[in-house]
Amino acid sequence: MKVRLLHCIWALCYLFGVTHGLFERTAIKKNLPQTEPGRNPTAAAPESTESVTKWQHEGKDNGSQASVAVQEALSILRNMRTPQNRLARFEKTSGFVGTSMYYAKEAFFFLFMNGPRTDDYLQTGPSERKLSKPLAKAVDLLDGAAKEQDPDALFLLAEMNFFGNYTHPRNYKEAFRKYSDLASLNGNSSAQHMIGFIYATGIGDAVARDQSRALMYHTFAASGGNTKSQMTAAYRHHSGIGTPRNCNEAAYWYKNVADKAIAFSRSGPPGGQILHQKDIYRLADENGGVYGEGASVVSSGLNANKAGPNSDSHANIDDVLEYLDLMSRKGDLKATFSLGKLHYDGTRTTKRNWKTARAYFRIVARKYWARDGSVLTEDDGVGRVAAKAAGYLGRMSLRGEGMEQSFEKALVWFKRGLANGDSLCQYELGLMYLNGFGVRKDAVTAADYFKEAANQDFTAAQSYLGQLFLDQGDVSTAIRYFDLAARHGHIEAFYHLAEISNNGIGRERSCGVATAYYKLVAEKAETVHSAFPEANDAYKNGDLETALVDYMMAAEQGYESAQANVAYLLDNFKSIFSLDSLLPWKKHRSSLLQNTVLALIYWTRSAKQSNIDSMVKMGDYYLGGHGVEADMEKAAACYQTAAETHQSAQARWNLGWIHENGLGVEQDFHLAKRFYDQALETNQEAYLPVKMSLIKLRIRSFWNTITHGKVNSIQSDPKPNKKDFSFNEWLSNFLEDPHPYYHGAEDDDFPDPLPENDYLDEIDESIIESLVILGLAGALAFLVYYRQQRQNNHRREMERQQQQSQSQSQSPQQQGTDQGPRQQDAPVPGQQADGGFFPPPDDPNFGQWVAGGVGH
Repeated sequence: MKVRLLHCIWALCYLFGVTHGLFERTAIKKNLPQTEPGRNPTAAAPESTESVTKWQHEGKDNGSQASVAVQEALSILRNMRTPQNRLARFEKTSGFVGTSMYYAKEAFFFLFMNGPRTDDYLQTGPSERKLSKPLAKAVDLLDGAAKEQDPDALFLLAEMNFFGNYTHPRNYKEAFRKYSDLASLNGNSSAQHMIGFIYATGIGDAVARDQSRALMYHTFAASGGNTKSQMTAAYRHHSGIGTPRNCNEAAYWYKNVADKAIAFSRSGPPGGQILHQKDIYRLADENGGVYGEGASVVSSGLNANKAGPNSDSHANIDDVLEYLDLMSRKGDLKATFSLGKLHYDGTRTTKRNWKTARAYFRIVARKYWARDGSVLTEDDGVGRVAAKAAGYLGRMSLRGEGMEQSFEKALVWFKRGLANGDSLCQYELGLMYLNGFGVRKDAVTAADYFKEAANQDFTAAQSYLGQLFLDQGDVSTAIRYFDLAARHGHIEAFYHLAEISNNGIGRERSCGVATAYYKLVAEKAETVHSAFPEANDAYKNGDLETALVDYMMAAEQGYESAQANVAYLLDNFKSIFSLDSLLPWKKHRSSLLQNTVLALIYWTRSAKQSNIDSMVKMGDYYLGGHGVEADMEKAAACYQTAAETHQSAQARWNLGWIHENGLGVEQDFHLAKRFYDQALETNQEAYLPVKMSLIKLRIRSFWNTITHGKVNSIQSDPKPNKKDFSFNEWLSNFLEDPHPYYHGAEDDDFPDPLPENDYLDEIDESIIESLVILGLAGALAFLVYYRQQRQNNHRREMERQQQQSQSQSQSPQQQGTDQGPRQQDAPVPGQQADGGFFPPPDDPNFGQWVAGGVGH
């Protein structure tokens, strides 16, 4: 309670003192040149002393001694040359010569440049490192100006101590003090942002980590318009860091950044800025993932590179360019066009080269069109490739890329490509008619061109078509086109979907959906508020400390890849048996890179953004007690969560291991075997470790069985029991079997899937009808047979009785014949008056006789 009260009082004090800082870091970034590769661009001096006057607080005398001292210090710093080691910056290149030079340099450093390990040069306290005379003089001038509360001097000193600019030693505690003085002086939002960052990370042990104070300072900076703090505040409210989760607050701050991002995207030449995001990637993925090639999710299972050794999937960009150049020289127009597109778009390792791209596109176009525009060949394949080249040539003319901007030339190229149905030409023509670039404004014609391009799945055209439908009030159609464009990550589509969800247009308002879309938009324009290129360059140059700081700033803004990079740089547990300390050529890790608590924090944040390898690594930290007290149950929960994605063989193997040893879960050998088997099913490259683990597990299970241990041993799979069925049971099972005609058949026996339920229902109904008919026919046959047998028995009985009667009547007759005249025979029982045994129709027994019941 006291802490919250203290925070509230602190916040009120700052609310009275917060003003818009005129000494913004973004302004300095534009005016200060970069002095050292990989260093923060805010570190250098301005190109002219006149620009210093823009940083002064309103009402301050520019001719004061403090201002003169700052200008003199800047002049000294600007003339300083940063010492560079060319050998240290030599990078390994492709080819025999480049590889030989690289390893020659490594051997030279190993043999002649190695010495005893020195103390860490990153000091959190006052550094004992001596400054050069020019740097010492500039620092003295800035210190004097800072004592007079000059904001320029305070900011420059803070940046030099934090980033180590101008070869100044880093001192995070001193940087924190300077930033605090500047924030208290005029409420400078850049200083408040840096204070919030230091409180959030506790970098260099400058202060103890305090997430509540970090959020407070970021909120102040965000209110002052600092884009980085707006991103950070949005992410903290979105994830609940230092505050309960608040969707509305997250949406508010993300919308502020998204508005700036979309404004930046729409600025520049026609069509807006091109946002490739080539600089945002995970460092671990370049080495096969966190656990290495074949063991990490990014390089195993479904993500494994299963191409053959002769496939181009293993080639680097230099090999691809060399191959395409060879094919282009042989006359392959597709290869020529691909070369032009690669130079136009650029890659992570190659810069954009519009002049070269234009040359390749022209080569393709000249194979199909003459100078006057007439077609030279009727080959449809050449025409399609030439149409694509025409689209890029027109786009470069429209935007003025590598040539003078010309709407007329752009229109000519687009019309040429339009004849062959090129989607880029259709989109660019729609853009020209929509904005009136060299043609009349005509939204209807623009919509027609956009629709033709959208039908070919051209993302930008789908987004523009959605905007036109949204302007007409057709929200459902607009959303459909925005969804199509969002599949390919188009920033405009994300932004409009965010606005629709946030304002509840055509649908119920959804804060969560709006926040997710705003976050995507904000992260698309990383050049507005992040320093990924500087961080990547610093990492390539071996300056891990600068790379860590820059990645950490992006990580605090919510970039998952930056969070994974920070955790990867701070991770000291990449292998169980590390030889780094024994190898003399391995560089000593500074204290800044030895922070397991911070590593666990960023592994956790990365895992919450669906990074499966980070989730497994998080379980490793809980299992080993790295940066936190060991917690086997949390480790098991992390592994279980990662295993449920069915992508991480490492997580399933870990689950098998903890069940085998009973860590955090009940010890169960049978369940451990199951998880080992699942690990092998997920990734076939895990064959060796899984088989070795199973051998050890079976030995332990066998010993547990013979010693009557309490652990559940490996059980053999139950065999199906064969049972002799009676006829009634067999008939019942036959009727209940859903697939009577296909019992025992394999799935591969049927190339085409059966219709769902329909065909099987017909089979069931026909069988039942046939069985019913057979049953009735059998019953009828049995009744007929039974009736015939009863009739035959009755007839034989009657014949026997008749014979007995005749034999009895013959004896007195013979006696009467002998004695006198013959007497008339007595009637037989049951005989009719006419001597017959069949009852007449009017007799009551006639019905029984018909039914076979005579004599019963």
